[in-house]
Amino acid sequence: MKTIFSEQHRLRDAKTELYGGELVKPFERPSRADMVIEAVRASELGPVAAPETFSLDPVLRIHDADFVTFLENAWVEWHQTGYAGEAMASVWPARRMQCRAPRFIEGKLGYYAIAAETSITEGTWEAALASKDVALTGAKALADGEQGVFSLCRPPGHHAARDMFGGYCFLNNAAIAAQYLLDNGAERVAILDIDFHHGNGTQDIFYERNDVLFCSLHGDPEDAFPHFLGYADEMGLGAGMGYNRNYPMPPGTPFSEWRKALDNALSHIGEFSPQHLVVSLGVDTFEHDPISFFKLTTPDYLTTGERIGALAIPTLFVMEGGYDIGEVGMNTVNVLKGFEA
Repeated sequence: MKTIFSEQHRLRDAKTELYGGELVKPFERPSRADMVIEAVRASELGPVAAPETFSLDPVLRIHDADFVTFLENAWVEWHQTGYAGEAMASVWPARRMQCRAPRFIEGKLGYYAIAAETSITEGTWEAALASKDVALTGAKALADGEQGVFSLCRPPGHHAARDMFGGYCFLNNAAIAAQYLLDNGAERVAILDIDFHHGNGTQDIFYERNDVLFCSLHGDPEDAFPHFLGYADEMGLGAGMGYNRNYPMPPGTPFSEWRKALDNALSHIGEFSPQHLVVSLGVDTFEHDPISFFKLTTPDYLTTGERIGALAIPTLFVMEGGYDIGEVGMNTVNVLKGFEA
């Protein structure tokens, strides 16, 4: 299996994250991708290639143009104010407030953010651009006939909505890749999100559409980020009714229960009969992940890959979460090896 990887991911190197009432070292850090690419190379999974460079056109097929402009300019605007820290949201258009984009960067951050934990720093925009190129290069390879491709994206993307960032995500790599596949000949694309956290951004983007089936396995939003989306009764809207499937699960969920949800999602994907499958590959379902509460073990990821591979659908794996730095590489590679078994 070919892996697409960009060294530009290191340009995203935030120093702070708001967690538990403290500013801490971010869980989403450059060493995550470094550990994954090291494991890919050590396992001899296949060739590693740099991404092609794509324009913003595929991004604007998914994201609001004003939002993209905000991301491009946010750090410069923040820096110009004289603020010493990293750009973090601190105020939002809460219930019964006006939902208008302010002129000042403090207000813009809150308008476009879903949460306060994710700062914008120097290099964030450039890393996000490289990450979408990694996803698009993988999608292009899939459209050209590859059966399986791994896009080692960083920063991740599945929390990025049409016009919002957060949860470490800025551009929705999986959604951009799925739309690219549709724009290049596919009639139907399925997205399977197996990250621990609900793919709220991906759901937001495709919620009213029937050409993309979205299935997400995740921690119950009553207990887990992003809290305000990801319930089982969210099935889609209008033409999209029935094309959104959520599988929220409680703290302590073992693989035996998680696999039941996976098999149900795979059954729906099989019935949908897509030309391509995009997997939002998060391994923060791991039993020792520091910010999650499922109990999957390293061998479980082999089985997960095997179950996905049994569909025999050309599949693009797009890297999302996984924050046990020591094991993120092995767990990720196990999914990919299982898929190819």
